[in-house]
Amino acid sequence: MKRRKFITDSALAAGAITIMPSGSFSAVFNQQPTEFISKRPPVEKRTFLSEEVEKTITGVKSSIADKEIAWMFENCYPNTLDTTIDYELIDGRPDTFVITGDINAMWLRDSTAQVWPYTYLISKDEKIKNLILGLVNRQVKCVLTDPYANAFYKDLSKESEWKSDKPSPGPGVHERKWELDSLCNVVRLSHRYYSLTKDKSVFDKNWDKAMRLIFATMRAEQRKSGKSPYYFVRQTTAMTDAPVFGTGMPVKYTGMICSMFRPSDDATLFPYLIPSNIFAVIALNQLADIYGNVLNDKEFSTACSGFATELDAAIKKFGISDHADFGKIYSYEVDGFGNRIFMDDANVPSLIALAYIGAHRPVDPVYSNTRKFILSDSNPWFLKGKAGVGQGSPHTGKEMIWPMGIILRAMTSTDPDEIRHCLKMLKTTHAGTGFIHESFHKDKPSDFTRKWFAWANTLFGELIIKISNEHKEILSSQIS
Repeated sequence: MKRRKFITDSALAAGAITIMPSGSFSAVFNQQPTEFISKRPPVEKRTFLSEEVEKTITGVKSSIADKEIAWMFENCYPNTLDTTIDYELIDGRPDTFVITGDINAMWLRDSTAQVWPYTYLISKDEKIKNLILGLVNRQVKCVLTDPYANAFYKDLSKESEWKSDKPSPGPGVHERKWELDSLCNVVRLSHRYYSLTKDKSVFDKNWDKAMRLIFATMRAEQRKSGKSPYYFVRQTTAMTDAPVFGTGMPVKYTGMICSMFRPSDDATLFPYLIPSNIFAVIALNQLADIYGNVLNDKEFSTACSGFATELDAAIKKFGISDHADFGKIYSYEVDGFGNRIFMDDANVPSLIALAYIGAHRPVDPVYSNTRKFILSDSNPWFLKGKAGVGQGSPHTGKEMIWPMGIILRAMTSTDPDEIRHCLKMLKTTHAGTGFIHESFHKDKPSDFTRKWFAWANTLFGELIIKISNEHKEILSSQIS
Protein backbone atom coordinates (compact mmCIF):
# COMPACT_ATOMS: atom_id res chain seq x y z
CA MET A 1 0.00 0.00 0.00
CA LYS A 2 1.47 3.32 -0.97
CA ARG A 3 0.53 5.51 1.92
CA ARG A 4 2.32 3.94 4.85
CA LYS A 5 0.90 5.35 8.01
CA PHE A 6 3.25 7.52 10.02
CA ILE A 7 1.30 8.21 13.22
CA THR A 8 2.86 10.35 15.88
CA ASP A 9 1.75 11.77 19.21
CA SER A 10 2.79 15.39 19.38
CA ALA A 11 3.64 17.00 22.68
CA LEU A 12 0.96 19.56 21.90
CA ALA A 13 -2.18 19.38 24.01
CA ALA A 14 -5.64 20.03 22.62
CA GLY A 15 -8.03 22.59 24.03
CA ALA A 16 -11.76 22.27 24.38
CA ILE A 17 -13.64 22.29 21.09
CA THR A 18 -17.34 22.70 20.49
CA ILE A 19 -19.00 21.60 17.28
CA MET A 20 -21.59 24.11 16.13
CA PRO A 21 -24.76 23.12 14.23
CA SER A 22 -23.21 24.37 11.00
CA GLY A 23 -20.34 21.93 11.40
CA SER A 24 -17.84 24.65 12.25
CA PHE A 25 -15.76 24.58 15.41
CA SER A 26 -15.78 27.31 18.04
CA ALA A 27 -12.31 27.10 19.53
CA VAL A 28 -8.77 26.48 18.37
CA PHE A 29 -6.13 24.13 19.71
CA ASN A 30 -3.84 25.48 22.43
CA GLN A 31 -0.05 25.45 22.56
CA GLN A 32 0.53 26.15 18.90
CA PRO A 33 4.05 27.43 18.18
CA THR A 34 4.73 30.94 19.38
CA GLU A 35 8.00 31.24 17.42
CA PHE A 36 7.73 30.51 13.75
CA ILE A 37 11.18 29.41 12.70
CA SER A 38 11.52 28.04 9.18
CA LYS A 39 11.51 24.26 8.94
CA ARG A 40 13.05 24.18 5.49
CA PRO A 41 16.31 22.28 5.03
CA PRO A 42 19.49 24.37 4.94
CA VAL A 43 20.11 25.74 1.45
CA GLU A 44 23.00 23.34 0.84
CA LYS A 45 20.73 20.34 1.56
CA ARG A 46 17.82 21.37 -0.64
CA THR A 47 17.34 19.17 -3.69
CA PHE A 48 16.49 21.97 -6.13
CA LEU A 49 16.89 25.75 -5.99
CA SER A 50 14.83 28.40 -7.77
CA GLU A 51 15.20 32.14 -7.31
CA GLU A 52 11.68 32.70 -8.62
CA VAL A 53 10.22 30.34 -6.04
CA GLU A 54 12.10 32.25 -3.33
CA LYS A 55 10.75 35.53 -4.67
CA THR A 56 7.24 34.09 -4.64
CA ILE A 57 7.61 32.98 -1.04
CA THR A 58 8.84 36.40 0.02
CA GLY A 59 6.14 38.25 -1.90
CA VAL A 60 3.22 36.12 -0.76
CA LYS A 61 4.40 35.98 2.85
CA SER A 62 4.44 39.76 2.98
CA SER A 63 0.70 39.80 2.23
CA ILE A 64 -0.21 37.34 5.02
CA ALA A 65 -1.12 38.94 8.34
CA ASP A 66 -1.41 35.66 10.22
CA LYS A 67 2.13 34.65 11.22
CA GLU A 68 1.28 30.98 11.55
CA ILE A 69 -0.30 30.75 8.10
CA ALA A 70 2.70 32.62 6.68
CA TRP A 71 5.03 30.16 8.40
CA MET A 72 3.12 27.17 7.07
CA PHE A 73 3.24 28.63 3.56
CA GLU A 74 7.01 29.16 3.78
CA ASN A 75 7.50 25.55 4.92
CA CYS A 76 5.03 23.91 2.55
CA TYR A 77 5.12 25.63 -0.82
CA PRO A 78 8.78 24.78 -1.61
CA ASN A 79 8.66 21.34 0.05
CA THR A 80 8.71 19.42 -3.23
CA LEU A 81 11.75 21.36 -4.46
CA ASP A 82 13.45 21.28 -1.07
CA THR A 83 13.18 17.55 -0.46
CA THR A 84 12.04 15.36 -3.39
CA ILE A 85 13.83 16.32 -6.62
CA ASP A 86 16.53 14.34 -8.44
CA TYR A 87 17.37 16.41 -11.52
CA GLU A 88 20.12 15.74 -14.06
CA LEU A 89 20.88 15.66 -17.76
CA ILE A 90 20.71 12.20 -19.33
CA ASP A 91 21.99 11.97 -22.89
CA GLY A 92 21.86 15.75 -22.98
CA ARG A 93 18.16 15.90 -22.04
CA PRO A 94 16.67 17.09 -18.74
CA ASP A 95 15.46 14.25 -16.53
CA THR A 96 13.55 14.86 -13.30
CA PHE A 97 12.68 12.14 -10.84
CA VAL A 98 10.32 13.22 -8.05
CA ILE A 99 9.80 11.01 -5.01
CA THR A 100 6.49 11.28 -3.20
CA GLY A 101 8.10 12.02 0.17
CA ASP A 102 8.41 9.28 2.75
CA ILE A 103 8.51 6.55 0.08
CA ASN A 104 11.50 6.49 -2.24
CA ALA A 105 9.54 6.07 -5.46
CA MET A 106 7.83 8.30 -8.01
CA TRP A 107 4.09 8.20 -8.63
CA LEU A 108 2.90 9.50 -12.00
CA ARG A 109 -0.03 11.28 -10.34
CA ASP A 110 1.86 12.67 -7.36
CA SER A 111 4.82 13.89 -9.38
CA THR A 112 2.59 15.92 -11.70
CA ALA A 113 0.68 17.34 -8.75
CA GLN A 114 3.86 18.09 -6.81
CA VAL A 115 5.34 20.32 -9.51
CA TRP A 116 2.06 21.80 -10.74
CA PRO A 117 2.19 24.90 -8.48
CA TYR A 118 5.59 25.77 -9.94
CA THR A 119 4.45 25.65 -13.57
CA TYR A 120 3.17 29.22 -13.21
CA LEU A 121 6.82 30.29 -13.05
CA ILE A 122 7.96 28.60 -16.27
CA SER A 123 8.11 31.82 -18.26
CA LYS A 124 10.21 33.50 -15.56
CA ASP A 125 12.63 30.76 -14.62
CA GLU A 126 14.61 28.59 -17.05
CA LYS A 127 15.47 26.20 -14.22
CA ILE A 128 11.79 25.58 -13.51
CA LYS A 129 11.18 25.11 -17.24
CA ASN A 130 13.88 22.44 -17.38
CA LEU A 131 12.58 20.84 -14.20
CA ILE A 132 9.12 20.38 -15.76
CA LEU A 133 10.56 19.28 -19.11
CA GLY A 134 12.68 16.74 -17.26
CA LEU A 135 9.63 15.34 -15.51
CA VAL A 136 7.76 15.01 -18.81
CA ASN A 137 10.74 13.08 -20.17
CA ARG A 138 10.89 10.85 -17.11
CA GLN A 139 7.15 10.14 -17.18
CA VAL A 140 7.46 9.08 -20.82
CA LYS A 141 10.10 6.53 -19.79
CA CYS A 142 7.78 5.26 -17.07
CA VAL A 143 4.77 4.85 -19.36
CA LEU A 144 6.89 2.98 -21.90
CA THR A 145 8.14 0.73 -19.10
CA ASP A 146 4.60 -0.25 -18.05
CA PRO A 147 1.43 1.75 -18.82
CA TYR A 148 -0.48 -0.07 -16.08
CA ALA A 149 1.95 0.83 -13.31
CA ASN A 150 1.37 3.74 -10.96
CA ALA A 151 4.79 4.12 -9.30
CA PHE A 152 8.40 3.68 -10.40
CA TYR A 153 12.02 3.70 -9.28
CA LYS A 154 14.61 5.95 -10.85
CA ASP A 155 16.73 2.90 -11.57
CA LEU A 156 14.61 1.16 -14.19
CA SER A 157 16.45 -2.10 -13.51
CA LYS A 158 15.59 -2.15 -9.80
CA GLU A 159 13.51 -5.03 -8.44
CA SER A 160 10.23 -4.07 -6.79
CA GLU A 161 9.68 -4.44 -3.07
CA TRP A 162 6.22 -5.73 -4.12
CA LYS A 163 7.71 -8.57 -6.18
CA SER A 164 5.28 -11.01 -4.51
CA ASP A 165 2.36 -9.33 -6.29
CA LYS A 166 0.87 -11.24 -9.18
CA PRO A 167 1.88 -10.53 -11.83
CA SER A 168 5.20 -9.48 -10.35
CA PRO A 169 6.12 -5.90 -11.27
CA GLY A 170 8.80 -5.68 -13.91
CA PRO A 171 12.19 -4.01 -13.46
CA GLY A 172 11.94 -0.37 -12.40
CA VAL A 173 8.31 -0.65 -11.34
CA HIS A 174 7.59 0.00 -7.67
CA GLU A 175 3.93 -0.92 -7.81
CA ARG A 176 1.57 -2.00 -10.58
CA LYS A 177 -1.81 -0.63 -9.53
CA TRP A 178 -3.89 0.36 -12.56
CA GLU A 179 -5.14 3.86 -11.87
CA LEU A 180 -6.66 5.67 -14.83
CA ASP A 181 -5.76 9.04 -13.38
CA SER A 182 -2.03 8.19 -13.53
CA LEU A 183 -2.03 8.31 -17.32
CA CYS A 184 -4.29 11.37 -17.35
CA ASN A 185 -1.75 13.20 -15.22
CA VAL A 186 1.03 12.40 -17.70
CA VAL A 187 -1.00 14.01 -20.48
CA ARG A 188 -1.96 16.92 -18.25
CA LEU A 189 1.67 17.82 -17.53
CA SER A 190 2.76 17.53 -21.15
CA HIS A 191 -0.09 19.75 -22.30
CA ARG A 192 0.64 22.27 -19.55
CA TYR A 193 4.33 22.40 -20.42
CA TYR A 194 3.68 23.06 -24.11
CA SER A 195 0.88 25.57 -23.51
CA LEU A 196 3.24 27.68 -21.38
CA THR A 197 6.45 27.29 -23.43
CA LYS A 198 5.45 26.47 -27.04
CA ASP A 199 8.45 24.14 -26.98
CA LYS A 200 7.71 21.45 -29.60
CA SER A 201 10.94 19.59 -28.85
CA VAL A 202 9.21 17.79 -25.99
CA PHE A 203 7.09 15.87 -28.53
CA ASP A 204 9.79 13.45 -29.69
CA LYS A 205 9.38 9.87 -30.92
CA ASN A 206 9.30 8.39 -27.44
CA TRP A 207 6.69 10.91 -26.31
CA ASP A 208 4.54 10.03 -29.32
CA LYS A 209 4.94 6.32 -28.61
CA ALA A 210 3.96 6.85 -24.97
CA MET A 211 0.85 8.88 -25.85
CA ARG A 212 -0.35 6.26 -28.30
CA LEU A 213 0.22 3.63 -25.62
CA ILE A 214 -1.86 5.69 -23.19
CA PHE A 215 -4.65 5.85 -25.78
CA ALA A 216 -4.45 2.10 -26.41
CA THR A 217 -4.48 1.29 -22.70
CA MET A 218 -7.57 3.42 -22.14
CA ARG A 219 -9.25 1.68 -25.08
CA ALA A 220 -8.38 -1.75 -23.69
CA GLU A 221 -9.86 -0.85 -20.32
CA GLN A 222 -13.21 0.00 -21.87
CA ARG A 223 -13.44 -3.80 -21.96
CA LYS A 224 -15.70 -3.97 -24.99
CA SER A 225 -15.12 -7.71 -25.13
CA GLY A 226 -15.68 -8.07 -21.39
CA LYS A 227 -12.03 -8.90 -20.82
CA SER A 228 -8.84 -7.08 -19.87
CA PRO A 229 -5.14 -7.94 -20.10
CA TYR A 230 -4.75 -6.50 -16.58
CA TYR A 231 -5.13 -8.26 -13.25
CA PHE A 232 -3.68 -7.65 -9.80
CA VAL A 233 -3.37 -10.01 -6.84
CA ARG A 234 -1.66 -9.21 -3.55
CA GLN A 235 -1.37 -11.21 -0.37
CA THR A 236 -2.65 -8.69 2.15
CA THR A 237 -4.94 -8.22 5.12
CA ALA A 238 -6.08 -4.84 3.80
CA MET A 239 -9.34 -5.37 1.90
CA THR A 240 -8.82 -2.17 -0.06
CA ASP A 241 -5.36 -3.12 -1.28
CA ALA A 242 -6.40 -5.33 -4.20
CA PRO A 243 -9.45 -5.65 -6.46
CA VAL A 244 -11.71 -8.65 -5.89
CA PHE A 245 -11.06 -11.57 -8.25
CA GLY A 246 -7.91 -9.76 -9.42
CA THR A 247 -9.94 -7.99 -12.12
CA GLY A 248 -12.57 -6.23 -10.02
CA MET A 249 -16.32 -6.57 -9.75
CA PRO A 250 -18.30 -7.49 -12.89
CA VAL A 251 -19.17 -4.59 -15.17
CA LYS A 252 -21.61 -4.07 -18.00
CA TYR A 253 -20.13 -2.27 -20.99
CA THR A 254 -20.95 1.45 -20.93
CA GLY A 255 -18.21 3.10 -22.97
CA MET A 256 -16.43 4.28 -19.82
CA ILE A 257 -12.94 3.15 -18.78
CA CYS A 258 -12.40 0.70 -15.92
CA SER A 259 -9.95 1.68 -13.20
CA MET A 260 -8.97 -0.97 -10.68
CA PHE A 261 -7.67 1.58 -8.19
CA ARG A 262 -8.58 5.03 -6.94
CA PRO A 263 -6.12 7.95 -6.61
CA SER A 264 -5.75 6.89 -2.97
CA ASP A 265 -4.24 3.60 -4.24
CA ASP A 266 -7.27 1.77 -2.81
CA ALA A 267 -9.09 -0.72 -4.98
CA THR A 268 -12.34 0.51 -6.50
CA LEU A 269 -15.59 -1.13 -5.42
CA PHE A 270 -17.17 -0.63 -8.86
CA PRO A 271 -14.64 -0.27 -11.69
CA TYR A 272 -16.16 2.75 -13.45
CA LEU A 273 -14.59 5.49 -11.32
CA ILE A 274 -16.42 8.65 -12.38
CA PRO A 275 -13.88 11.37 -11.39
CA SER A 276 -11.12 9.55 -13.26
CA ASN A 277 -13.30 9.06 -16.32
CA ILE A 278 -14.08 12.78 -16.35
CA PHE A 279 -10.35 13.43 -16.05
CA ALA A 280 -9.80 11.11 -19.04
CA VAL A 281 -12.16 13.24 -21.15
CA ILE A 282 -9.94 16.23 -20.39
CA ALA A 283 -6.76 14.28 -21.18
CA LEU A 284 -8.07 12.93 -24.48
CA ASN A 285 -9.14 16.41 -25.58
CA GLN A 286 -5.69 17.69 -24.65
CA LEU A 287 -4.12 15.00 -26.82
CA ALA A 288 -6.49 15.93 -29.63
CA ASP A 289 -5.34 19.54 -29.29
CA ILE A 290 -1.64 18.65 -29.42
CA TYR A 291 -1.91 16.23 -32.32
CA GLY A 292 -4.29 18.43 -34.29
CA ASN A 293 -2.81 21.88 -33.74
CA VAL A 294 0.87 21.19 -33.09
CA LEU A 295 1.86 17.86 -34.65
CA ASN A 296 -0.53 18.07 -37.61
CA ASP A 297 -1.67 14.46 -37.17
CA LYS A 298 -5.35 14.96 -37.92
CA GLU A 299 -6.13 11.23 -37.92
CA PHE A 300 -4.95 10.58 -34.37
CA SER A 301 -6.33 13.92 -33.20
CA THR A 302 -9.77 12.91 -34.49
CA ALA A 303 -9.44 9.52 -32.79
CA CYS A 304 -8.68 11.21 -29.47
CA SER A 305 -11.50 13.73 -29.70
CA GLY A 306 -13.92 11.00 -30.78
CA PHE A 307 -12.93 8.87 -27.80
CA ALA A 308 -13.45 11.89 -25.52
CA THR A 309 -16.93 12.51 -26.94
CA GLU A 310 -17.84 8.83 -26.53
CA LEU A 311 -16.60 8.85 -22.97
CA ASP A 312 -18.39 12.08 -22.07
CA ALA A 313 -21.70 10.72 -23.35
CA ALA A 314 -21.26 7.55 -21.27
CA ILE A 315 -20.50 9.58 -18.13
CA LYS A 316 -23.63 11.68 -18.61
CA LYS A 317 -25.74 8.56 -19.17
CA PHE A 318 -24.37 6.31 -16.43
CA GLY A 319 -22.47 8.59 -14.03
CA ILE A 320 -25.18 11.11 -13.13
CA SER A 321 -28.06 10.06 -10.89
CA ASP A 322 -31.04 11.59 -9.12
CA HIS A 323 -30.32 11.86 -5.40
CA ALA A 324 -33.35 12.09 -3.10
CA ASP A 325 -31.99 15.17 -1.30
CA PHE A 326 -29.64 16.85 -3.76
CA GLY A 327 -31.11 16.31 -7.21
CA LYS A 328 -28.86 15.35 -10.12
CA ILE A 329 -25.37 14.57 -8.84
CA TYR A 330 -22.37 12.50 -9.87
CA SER A 331 -21.98 9.02 -8.46
CA TYR A 332 -18.47 8.18 -7.32
CA GLU A 333 -18.36 4.70 -8.90
CA VAL A 334 -20.81 2.64 -10.97
CA ASP A 335 -20.83 -0.79 -12.60
CA GLY A 336 -23.17 -0.31 -15.58
CA PHE A 337 -25.78 -2.65 -14.06
CA GLY A 338 -27.42 0.20 -12.14
CA ASN A 339 -25.35 -0.15 -8.97
CA ARG A 340 -23.58 2.99 -7.77
CA ILE A 341 -21.84 4.57 -4.79
CA PHE A 342 -22.70 8.00 -3.46
CA MET A 343 -19.52 9.22 -1.75
CA ASP A 344 -16.29 11.04 -2.41
CA ASP A 345 -12.68 10.29 -1.52
CA ALA A 346 -10.39 13.15 -0.48
CA ASN A 347 -7.87 13.05 -3.31
CA VAL A 348 -7.35 14.31 -6.85
CA PRO A 349 -9.16 13.56 -9.03
CA SER A 350 -12.23 13.45 -6.83
CA LEU A 351 -15.73 14.74 -7.32
CA ILE A 352 -15.05 17.91 -5.34
CA ALA A 353 -11.83 18.41 -7.32
CA LEU A 354 -13.65 18.54 -10.68
CA ALA A 355 -13.69 22.33 -10.51
CA TYR A 356 -9.98 22.31 -9.63
CA ILE A 357 -8.90 20.18 -12.61
CA GLY A 358 -10.98 22.24 -15.02
CA ALA A 359 -13.89 19.88 -15.67
CA HIS A 360 -16.50 22.24 -14.20
CA ARG A 361 -17.12 25.75 -12.99
CA PRO A 362 -18.20 25.92 -9.34
CA VAL A 363 -21.64 27.18 -10.41
CA ASP A 364 -22.41 24.37 -12.86
CA PRO A 365 -25.63 22.75 -11.58
CA VAL A 366 -24.59 19.08 -11.42
CA TYR A 367 -21.22 19.98 -9.89
CA SER A 368 -22.81 22.41 -7.43
CA ASN A 369 -25.34 19.78 -6.34
CA THR A 370 -22.58 17.20 -6.03
CA ARG A 371 -20.45 19.55 -3.94
CA LYS A 372 -23.34 20.19 -1.55
CA PHE A 373 -23.78 16.44 -1.17
CA ILE A 374 -20.07 15.89 -0.55
CA LEU A 375 -20.05 18.47 2.27
CA SER A 376 -23.08 16.96 4.01
CA ASP A 377 -23.94 14.15 6.37
CA SER A 378 -25.24 12.22 3.35
CA ASN A 379 -21.63 11.58 2.30
CA PRO A 380 -20.38 8.69 4.47
CA TRP A 381 -16.84 10.03 4.22
CA PHE A 382 -17.58 13.57 5.38
CA LEU A 383 -16.39 13.44 8.98
CA LYS A 384 -17.03 15.74 11.93
CA GLY A 385 -14.96 15.84 15.07
CA LYS A 386 -13.62 18.03 17.82
CA ALA A 387 -10.70 19.12 15.66
CA GLY A 388 -12.61 19.96 12.51
CA VAL A 389 -14.79 18.72 9.68
CA GLY A 390 -13.82 17.41 6.29
CA GLN A 391 -13.57 14.59 3.83
CA GLY A 392 -11.89 11.37 4.82
CA SER A 393 -10.91 8.29 2.87
CA PRO A 394 -11.31 4.54 3.31
CA HIS A 395 -7.54 4.51 2.90
CA THR A 396 -7.01 5.80 6.44
CA GLY A 397 -10.12 4.53 8.19
CA LYS A 398 -13.33 5.90 9.61
CA GLU A 399 -11.96 8.65 11.87
CA MET A 400 -9.25 10.38 9.84
CA ILE A 401 -9.87 13.66 8.00
CA TRP A 402 -7.69 14.54 5.01
CA PRO A 403 -6.28 18.10 4.88
CA MET A 404 -6.16 17.66 1.10
CA GLY A 405 -9.94 17.51 1.13
CA ILE A 406 -10.10 20.72 3.15
CA ILE A 407 -7.68 22.37 0.72
CA LEU A 408 -9.77 21.31 -2.27
CA ARG A 409 -12.90 22.58 -0.57
CA ALA A 410 -11.24 25.99 -0.31
CA MET A 411 -9.84 25.75 -3.85
CA THR A 412 -13.31 25.19 -5.31
CA SER A 413 -15.15 27.72 -3.16
CA THR A 414 -16.32 31.18 -4.20
CA ASP A 415 -17.36 32.09 -0.65
CA PRO A 416 -14.71 34.02 1.35
CA ASP A 417 -16.20 32.84 4.64
CA GLU A 418 -15.93 29.20 3.58
CA ILE A 419 -12.34 29.72 2.44
CA ARG A 420 -11.50 31.38 5.76
CA HIS A 421 -13.15 28.50 7.61
CA CYS A 422 -10.98 26.01 5.72
CA LEU A 423 -7.81 27.97 6.48
CA LYS A 424 -8.75 27.99 10.15
CA MET A 425 -9.01 24.19 10.16
CA LEU A 426 -5.70 23.79 8.33
CA LYS A 427 -4.06 26.16 10.80
CA THR A 428 -5.33 24.29 13.87
CA THR A 429 -4.74 20.71 12.72
CA HIS A 430 -1.10 20.54 11.62
CA ALA A 431 -0.16 19.50 15.17
CA GLY A 432 2.45 22.23 15.47
CA THR A 433 4.59 20.72 12.72
CA GLY A 434 4.13 23.49 10.16
CA PHE A 435 3.39 20.93 7.45
CA ILE A 436 0.30 19.34 5.91
CA HIS A 437 -0.22 15.66 6.58
CA GLU A 438 -2.07 12.98 4.70
CA SER A 439 -4.74 12.73 7.42
CA PHE A 440 -5.40 13.59 11.06
CA HIS A 441 -7.74 12.15 13.65
CA LYS A 442 -10.99 14.09 13.69
CA ASP A 443 -10.70 14.60 17.46
CA LYS A 444 -6.92 14.64 17.94
CA PRO A 445 -4.70 16.20 15.24
CA SER A 446 -1.57 14.96 16.99
CA ASP A 447 -2.50 11.53 15.60
CA PHE A 448 -1.73 11.85 11.92
CA THR A 449 -0.47 9.88 8.94
CA ARG A 450 2.52 10.72 6.77
CA LYS A 451 4.84 13.25 8.34
CA TRP A 452 6.42 13.91 4.94
CA PHE A 453 3.82 14.13 2.16
CA ALA A 454 5.14 16.60 -0.39
CA TRP A 455 2.03 16.72 -2.58
CA ALA A 456 -0.20 17.90 0.28
CA ASN A 457 2.38 20.48 1.30
CA THR A 458 2.75 21.93 -2.18
CA LEU A 459 -1.01 21.92 -2.74
CA PHE A 460 -1.41 24.02 0.40
CA GLY A 461 1.11 26.45 -1.08
CA GLU A 462 -0.92 26.60 -4.28
CA LEU A 463 -4.04 27.38 -2.26
CA ILE A 464 -2.37 30.28 -0.46
CA ILE A 465 -1.14 31.73 -3.75
CA LYS A 466 -4.64 31.42 -5.21
CA ILE A 467 -6.15 33.21 -2.22
CA SER A 468 -3.44 35.87 -2.44
CA ASN A 469 -4.39 36.49 -6.06
CA GLU A 470 -8.17 36.30 -5.73
CA HIS A 471 -9.09 37.10 -2.11
CA LYS A 472 -6.34 39.26 -0.64
CA GLU A 473 -8.71 40.43 2.09
CA ILE A 474 -8.76 36.95 3.61
CA LEU A 475 -5.01 36.99 4.19
CA SER A 476 -4.92 40.59 5.41
CA SER A 477 -6.23 39.64 8.85
CA GLN A 478 -5.75 36.91 11.46
CA ILE A 479 -7.33 33.55 10.67
CA SER A 480 -9.31 32.79 13.81
